[in-house]
Amino acid sequence: MPRERDRLPRSVVIGAAGSAVGLGAAVLIARATLRRQAAIARRRIGKPLGEDALDADRLWRRRHEGVPIELVMLGDSIAAGLGAERRKDTLGARLAKSLAKRTGRPVRLRTAAIVGAESSMLAAQLDGLPDGYRPDVAVVIVGGNDITHRVPVAVSIGHLEEAIERLQARGAGVVVGTCPDLGALRPVPQPLRALGSRLSRQLADAQAEAAMRLVARAVSLRRAVGPFFVTQPDEMFSLDRFHPSALGYRRTAEALLPAVLETLAGERLATGQGTEPSGVTPR
Repeated sequence: MPRERDRLPRSVVIGAAGSAVGLGAAVLIARATLRRQAAIARRRIGKPLGEDALDADRLWRRRHEGVPIELVMLGDSIAAGLGAERRKDTLGARLAKSLAKRTGRPVRLRTAAIVGAESSMLAAQLDGLPDGYRPDVAVVIVGGNDITHRVPVAVSIGHLEEAIERLQARGAGVVVGTCPDLGALRPVPQPLRALGSRLSRQLADAQAEAAMRLVARAVSLRRAVGPFFVTQPDEMFSLDRFHPSALGYRRTAEALLPAVLETLAGERLATGQGTEPSGVTPR
């Protein structure tokens, strides 16, 4: 008995084959277009800021009384503060100063974040921390480089979950600033920018879900500060139009601070350290 496809008209078979070839060609053309646009974006952005963020690690607001709060930053160039022209304007310093102001305690900042890091590099950043180091709060911001290097979401999330668990094993409360919306990057041409926006949103949503599963806090940077970067690009971006400016880091720190305060309060209550610090309310 002849198979079903043997009974199809020859014109239908030829047409289907032609469509498949056409679709394959379209995919190849689309990939080539995206690669070409990625090269254009790299040339436009360049590296005017270099590859090293300012060193802002120190005890901030040392005149405050009490045991210092230990704050550690992990992740990529945003967590490291690339783009800030003064160390007090890096994201870590902004958070440390605001945290000290709200709690009345000094804050010791340690930055393990590295410019250009992907989620897979969080493990090495944790390995670099001293064995006896026990941060009170850890802020993790990573994902943008995973998108540009086409790392699968499941792989990125696996590395993030491992990092959260390792930080919690050190006694830290964890705050995850989810992947920013890459659609705000004006130097990136279309349709690559639209694709980056869609992929970064997918990763951000997955990061938030992972944080919630592991009882960490997640802050959507796309929702909290993304609109500022879209409507005020000249003020919010630094010289390379890719990394935040001092104002961009200030806005980002303001978005993260409530979750950092809540995390600190929760950790203090969970360990029985008594009354939460000034300006911090329990969950």
